[in-house]
Parts: sequence; C-alpha cells; structure tokens
Amino acid sequence: MKKQAIAIALVACFLSVAHTADAARRVVVRKGPRGTRVRVTTYRGFPIHRTLPTVVVRTPVVRVAPRVYLSPVVFGAVVVATVPPPSSRVWIASETLEREDGWTDFTLNVDQRGKSMILEIDRGAAQISFAEVVFDNGDAQVIDFNDRVHATGVYSLIDFKDGRKVDHVRIVGKADTHESVIQLHLIS
Repeated sequence: MKKQAIAIALVACFLSVAHTADAARRVVVRKGPRGTRVRVTTYRGFPIHRTLPTVVVRTPVVRVAPRVYLSPVVFGAVVVATVPPPSSRVWIASETLEREDGWTDFTLNVDQRGKSMILEIDRGAAQISFAEVVFDNGDAQVIDFNDRVHATGVYSLIDFKDGRKVDHVRIVGKADTHESVIQLHLIS
C-alpha cells in the first residue's frame, strides 16, 4: 500500500513538473480590455528590423495596402509652435490610448490630399514605435520613433510638398501616463 502511495505521489509530481515545463513553451495570448494581444503585422519590405511589440489591434478596414516602402525617416521631434488655423487643416482624427492597454496598433483613415501632417500628443506623454503613412498609390512612408517617449505637444510628422493623397496612417504606440490622445492633422 505504501509503495502504491509513493508511486502515485511520484507520478503526480512528475505530471505537475511536465505540465509546468509544457506551459513554459506555450505562447499565451492575453485578452486586453480592447481585444486580443498579437505581434505587430508587417508587409514584405517593411523597413524596421527590430523586434516589434505585442499589441492590441484597433484597425479598421483600409482601402490601400502598402505596396512599396520608401526609405524610412527617423522622427526628429520637431516642435510646431502652434497648430495651423482650421482653414488650412483638411482632415483631423484622434485616438485615445490608455496605459492599461499597453502597446496599441491603430489606423486612422484619411482619404484626403495634403502637403504635410502634424502629430499632436495631448493629455499625457506617449511612447511611439512607428507611424506608417500609406499614400493612395500604395507607397508607404515609415516614420521610426524608435520606441521613445514624447511629451505632450505638437510635432511635425511628415512633409510631402507635392500634395499627395494619403489613404491612411497606422501608428503603434502606448500611453506613458494614465491616458494619452494622439491626434493627426493633415495640412493643405
């Protein structure tokens, strides 16, 4: 009887250790407040080669997928003194990021023509990995923020003086404070 009890205890201990080792090898998908956490998805030719974060995806359907990636641009954190007047802004959209969500991948549909884009960070600092501006012809310009934290303020994101039509802008970022609002302005 003692031998059976010892054998059962050893088998239970072995199964417990095997289960723990097996669990260490699994990839656990955690449900966040706004969705499932997944690895950032990129298309062939995406110019950033570092490991990208696991994100909550808030992406609507887009009309144009990136076809060709232009040379990446490093975000220079150029502060804009004031937001241009409403008469020169052809499009504005925003997304609220909450700290509890962690990294978030979101897309803002633009479908407008302009000459530059301004990024406004409001209600608290935000850490941004990259922004991907996709034009209507499939060209995609990636602006690399290199996962840096940026304070509340208004920044120049990208200039395209030829007046290109922007299909959408995709951003991967997270709130560095309780909440952060990322707002984009397309300037004519």
